[in-house]
Amino acid sequence: MTVTTPSGGSAKGDENHLLFTISPLPPGYGMTLGNALRRVLYSSLPGAAVTSISIEGVSHEYSTMKGAVESAMDIGLNLRQLALRKYHKDAEVITLEGKGPAMLTAKDLKVSSDIEVLNPDLPLVSLEKGGSLKVQITVEKGVGYVPASEKNRTQNEPGLIYVDAVFTPVKRVRYDIAQTRVGQRTNLDELKVEIETNGSLTAKEAMKFASQLLTSYFNYFSLDEEQIEKEFLANFQRTPQAVVAEEGQQQVKQSYTPIEILNLSPRTLNALINGGIGSIEQLTKCSKASLTNLRGFGSKALDEVDQVLKDRGLALLDENAPATL
Repeated sequence: MTVTTPSGGSAKGDENHLLFTISPLPPGYGMTLGNALRRVLYSSLPGAAVTSISIEGVSHEYSTMKGAVESAMDIGLNLRQLALRKYHKDAEVITLEGKGPAMLTAKDLKVSSDIEVLNPDLPLVSLEKGGSLKVQITVEKGVGYVPASEKNRTQNEPGLIYVDAVFTPVKRVRYDIAQTRVGQRTNLDELKVEIETNGSLTAKEAMKFASQLLTSYFNYFSLDEEQIEKEFLANFQRTPQAVVAEEGQQQVKQSYTPIEILNLSPRTLNALINGGIGSIEQLTKCSKASLTNLRGFGSKALDEVDQVLKDRGLALLDENAPATL
């Protein structure tokens, strides 16, 4: 008996909406992989979202506001739909101000260079003649979805209205499984995964992140020695010559935990990846001096890396030891 390995995959669509296809897969693997990817894509990808708002003259979310068509709750629901890209992990307060008559949209938000609004045409509130509005909006980075009720229990501040925070950049995930055949085998799976994002991550980046996250967790179950014999895996596209060549090669297994799971700011993450550092194992072999030599990697990035490694019981290489990338 042999288990098939995929002979190829493809991705079709635009930057934020892609359809990924991979086949052939063993029977049942389409459901196994598709369901795992869907769950991780929805629950475990980092992003930025509005977590609370404070409206001048409003004490709670059920209040009506003179001169505004929407209630405080409506404004909170509209702000939930903001698509944001945030470069640093610290919470930040942005503002929305205006006088009526006017329709305020996301492009009217006053933000710093750390935050990018990706859907500026999103309607937020309609002001009538003589009406005015001033809102302070807290934006944070996080993972998945955090309901407002969790914040209410731990941070009950007067006048602060907590919002359900939708951090995930993934708007929609759908997977489909079809039967395919290779030679005489007709019961193989073809997996199609459709991903749509809000633009803070591309669909390709989302798929890559989810795949690496799953891989990093499966690595915890891996043993030092390979448990699956090569002969157990069959690739229908390999020639006999390729099989012989592969059998003559030594396979060196290394632990590889992608640095994406550290939830670093995009700027720090990009500097590390562009410097050839893609795993936690590689990162812990670097000294502070070698990291600060990377392009775009400054003292703030170094402090951030120091802290996230410390949180995991890890550290950078001692300054006096040679760096190894």
